[in-house]
Amino acid sequence: MTSVSATPEALALLGEIVAEHGPVLFHQSGGCCDGSSPMCYPAGEFRVGAGDVLLGIVGDAPFYIGALQAEAWAGSGDGLDLLLDAVPGRGGMFSLDNGRERRFLIRSGACAV
Repeated sequence: MTSVSATPEALALLGEIVAEHGPVLFHQSGGCCDGSSPMCYPAGEFRVGAGDVLLGIVGDAPFYIGALQAEAWAGSGDGLDLLLDAVPGRGGMFSLDNGRERRFLIRSGACAV
């Protein structure tokens, strides 16, 4: 199974961001630092690459993941089921959740947090 869903807290934070910035998209990469967190960008300001796959839609926001990361996480045995949550903290430097004292977090059996 491959899917992405969101907690009510994540949807509330997403709603605040969309109200302020308009349509957005998410990208989950396998990088280090900020890239290991789900990043939220204004739609049209992030170039989705050939190595990215659309995992699903959260609210009205497309959620992309790097293909290599998707393959690695899906190989954990249960497929790739991600849950987008919002927790206290600061978002990634270039992510729209930065500066809100809440940040997006991915929960998954592949990378239990």
